[in-house]
Amino acid sequence: MKAAAVVAVLEVLVVAGPVQETPAPPGLVRAGEYRLNMQGAAAPAPGGGSVYDVGPFPLNPPELPPGEGRDATIAMCAVCHSLRYITMQPPLPPDTWRATVRKMIDVHGAAIPDDVAARITRYLQEQAGRAER
Repeated sequence: MKAAAVVAVLEVLVVAGPVQETPAPPGLVRAGEYRLNMQGAAAPAPGGGSVYDVGPFPLNPPELPPGEGRDATIAMCAVCHSLRYITMQPPLPPDTWRATVRKMIDVHGAAIPDDVAARITRYLQEQAGRAER
């Protein structure tokens, strides 16, 4: 961004001043925050009415089954997306897991060395795969 554009944006931010929170319209659910091992439940906001605060959202990352390549899978895959994307997949054939790992590298730019990608692929094929018939 050019210096003049940055200055213009900063001037708008400085002139605008602090953002004032407006009251929530009836029926709105205000978002909470994510915390590990918490039970989230909507509760009426202070002041009553039909506005509800959600409170903390549970953030329980899925457990991947033990196996060779598990640590590499967690380390490399969780950098870009939740491990939930792995655990919610149906059992896939080995070629599909191979293509998926390649896509993460070639299309999405995951910086996974080839030897680590091979370990991740084998892990996914064994733990989340479907045997070819």
